[in-house]
Amino acid sequence: MKIAILEGDGIGPEVMREALKVLDIVEKKTKVESEKNFGYIGGEAYDRFGTPFPEETKKICRNADAVLLGCVGGPKWDALPPESKPEIGGLLALRKFLNLYANLRPIKIYDSLKSLSPLKESKISNIDLITVRELSYGIYYGKPKGIDNEKGFDTMIYDKETVERIARVAFEIAKNRRKMVTSVDKANVLRSSMYWRSIVTKISKDYPDVLLNHMYVDNAAMQLIINPSQFDVILTTNMFGDILSDESAALVGSLGMLPSASLGNTNLYEPAGGSAPDIAGKNIANPIAQILSLAMMLELSFDMIDAARKIESAVEFVIKEGYRTRDLPGNPSKILSTSQMGDVICKKLEDIW
Repeated sequence: MKIAILEGDGIGPEVMREALKVLDIVEKKTKVESEKNFGYIGGEAYDRFGTPFPEETKKICRNADAVLLGCVGGPKWDALPPESKPEIGGLLALRKFLNLYANLRPIKIYDSLKSLSPLKESKISNIDLITVRELSYGIYYGKPKGIDNEKGFDTMIYDKETVERIARVAFEIAKNRRKMVTSVDKANVLRSSMYWRSIVTKISKDYPDVLLNHMYVDNAAMQLIINPSQFDVILTTNMFGDILSDESAALVGSLGMLPSASLGNTNLYEPAGGSAPDIAGKNIANPIAQILSLAMMLELSFDMIDAARKIESAVEFVIKEGYRTRDLPGNPSKILSTSQMGDVICKKLEDIW
């Protein structure tokens, strides 16, 4: 396994260390070795090299079988020009470089954490959904775009190939789930959404066993709160997916619990949350999302399904036993630091292997 490790900014290096502890156990148990190559990205890369996405990092990613990313960005770099910002010149540039086109964000509710959800337990008891977000096109990459003293502008555009590709990802995933796709757009107003809807409808004809329904994005945002269990696979555009996937993540009570995968020429795996610079360096961040992102990497990029399931089981056991980091309220005697949580998960993984 050739893995590019990009720790990034803020809490990135701290949570990555815990994921790599877990990877060490997987290697020991499976006898499958990995070649880990570390690179800089984001604000840390800008501070060191004057660019958020250095050439050496590109080389490391180009030669990797998978990329494991921490997180990028922070207020320290907010005043930089757009192309030098960690999020634009770093993360978006990385997505384009790897030709990442589909972001997958599954939402899982742990029984022992249901009380942390902002919704009543009756609302969340049956939540099992995944957001499939188009990642390579749309308003984040559309041309023209610009900013001057009088205006700022971006272009939201979608073409046939892009919509067909992401739609097939969603329908293929739905085939192995509850066979429902909700395509989210704004087709009552936006021309790009009208086109999106027409192509998704056309592709749905190739999947007669999967039920397709369309929903406007404003209604989808409301439905995620009042009836989230109705969703199976949410298919949507780059910008709408950015917003809705974070909203759906809030249903579980903490972004620190949620992994994600982005598919492309080389797949990328990262936590759903941000760099949390306010707690960086304090050893209190939740490493679970990074550890579960590692599990997704093992399954999707290396076909190590059994190892992925064991990691997920170890996390679930630890949560069930009451262990928490500070973002998750619980018994004060079981509140752990970042490194302690990693150690407890590693011990549980050893026990159940």
